[in-house]
Amino acid sequence: MEDRILLVGFDEVDAPQVAARMPQECVCHDMLPKIVVERGKLFVESPRTARYLPVSRVIFHGIFEHDLEFLAGLALWGGPCFPNARAMMDCRLRLPCLVQALRFTRFGGERGYASPRADYHAEVESVAKWGNWHCGENKERFAGSWSATEPTLFEPFLAGEAMRVVIVGEPRQIKLAGSGWLKSVHGAGAEFVSSDPQLVEDTRAVQRGLGLDVIANDYLITPDGPYLLEVNHIPSVTCFPELWQEYLGVVSAWSRQS
Repeated sequence: MEDRILLVGFDEVDAPQVAARMPQECVCHDMLPKIVVERGKLFVESPRTARYLPVSRVIFHGIFEHDLEFLAGLALWGGPCFPNARAMMDCRLRLPCLVQALRFTRFGGERGYASPRADYHAEVESVAKWGNWHCGENKERFAGSWSATEPTLFEPFLAGEAMRVVIVGEPRQIKLAGSGWLKSVHGAGAEFVSSDPQLVEDTRAVQRGLGLDVIANDYLITPDGPYLLEVNHIPSVTCFPELWQEYLGVVSAWSRQS
């Protein structure tokens, strides 16, 4: 089979930078392409012709609305994929991923859940979270009762500083920012800060437990201690130049492994 690498999810600016670090030809798709797994081999549609091209490795980045089955297809293929396809598949849905992470973190805390058309009654101000997007999407503060329209996670609203521990190569800690109560790595004031050893240790424990090659854990640092908010199975790596360069080095080294 011809040695070829499939890049999925990188935009027009970033894809050439990744491809330039690869030792083989790359096929680049910024959105989910059509793939075929046939007799243990992986084929992807060509960006320029009607052909399907054999590929020997995959580098996947980003989160798409309907990517769970795509990740399952990569896991079924079982070939070299970065990050690990099975771990991405297992962690793609936000609520199941968090529930799994609670087995490994020291900073879990209590949560609640409601099915669609069920009512949740909160004794303290709380946060409702639903859906499978990150970056502050589908979250709302409330007091009293909440009528769920879809499967919903509940956690107490806590005051404190929001921190992200991201592990692509060496652990890095980012103070998250935002104009309101929702904080994000994309906020204008987000910045690197000194890493807290206990947060790094906890993130590594979750990473090992979930089998993730890369990870970003979001924590709220409260007066009572850290509280794990969520696990990002595909962290943003383009938000800081230093992190992007580290990512390029990591995937370049991975592409050269036998």
